[in-house]
Amino acid sequence: MARSITPNQIRRNNRNLIYLYILKHPGVSQQDISYELRLSRPTVTANLTELEETGMIIPSGQIDTELVGRKATAYSAVADYRVSIAADIHSSVVKLIAVNLKGENIKRVVHSLPYKNSAEYQLFVCSLIKEFISSLSYPPSRILGVGIAMPGLVSPDGTSITYGKILDCTGLTIDLFKRELPYPCRFFHDSESAATSELWASPQLIDALYLQIGIHVGAAMIKDKKIVIGKHGHNATIEHITIEENGKPCYCGQRGCVDTIISLEALTADTPVETFFERVRLGEKAEKKRFDSYLRDLAKVISRLHLFYDKDFIIGGEIASYLEEQDITKLNALALALSPFHDAVPYIFLSKMPKHNVTIGAALPYIQEFLTQEEII
Repeated sequence: MARSITPNQIRRNNRNLIYLYILKHPGVSQQDISYELRLSRPTVTANLTELEETGMIIPSGQIDTELVGRKATAYSAVADYRVSIAADIHSSVVKLIAVNLKGENIKRVVHSLPYKNSAEYQLFVCSLIKEFISSLSYPPSRILGVGIAMPGLVSPDGTSITYGKILDCTGLTIDLFKRELPYPCRFFHDSESAATSELWASPQLIDALYLQIGIHVGAAMIKDKKIVIGKHGHNATIEHITIEENGKPCYCGQRGCVDTIISLEALTADTPVETFFERVRLGEKAEKKRFDSYLRDLAKVISRLHLFYDKDFIIGGEIASYLEEQDITKLNALALALSPFHDAVPYIFLSKMPKHNVTIGAALPYIQEFLTQEEII
């Protein structure tokens, strides 16, 4: 027997629908909401009043209407009604960000801090997070949680690092962070956080393989708008596929892994990334030759991966800020030429969120949970 929907559930659902519509469409009128959501004017009016009283929306000007002499009130969501915090921990820096309900960057800071697998280090990071939150001047009730992105595999519940060779942090738990910070806290794999931000920036994205290319390489498989974690939590760890058996040593202990071939470290060697690409764009022979060789290697890796996941591939990470459309066009041509099936349709694309993708992505899960809960207010 089907469960009947109670009047309270209907009211809750209507209120959520109205709020989410205003959040996505700032400056809308009561008439717009009523028409688009197929709700009666009295229902919309009552909910607008309630949402305004809670501080979730505000009047934001007036809109001309068909009625002579009358203007309709426009409403917009208060984007920082709730805020999510994230920390992106690297070997030498800690990046902090505050994100509003639209996924927008409110404030971002970067601290130079060499990583240490110690309680003292964790306590200092907690103090930086507290100081950062304090600088925002929001009451604690406005903070949804703190996401901590790490370059390592994370347990399904986000409470521990199950594989952290890059920072030597395997076994690290969230316990100290939860004890020191008066907010929900959890770990996130940095590649998955980057893919989360890509999904947020690309609502039309359904299936893809997201490549996070920075000093190291990571990836995330996107299926039906969700990130596939895998049975053992290491799905899409393409960085450890061996390409050259006698190649350069990888931090995982093997040789010739994807990470040693297509990472920024493999591309630029000891040259700063920005300087390297400046020289490429100026046509410097040595750097241009190295970059062309890199694109061939990247195309080789992607074409092999494409054989078992026949979906679009998205190039993200630090490298995305330096790549141009001409590079992606060339990369597609190289990859298509390697296909045994004579494919002709390009499938490699540049990330739509090339900057701050990991930090924003580590903050977004708390935003998503808030916006999809049964009762937002």
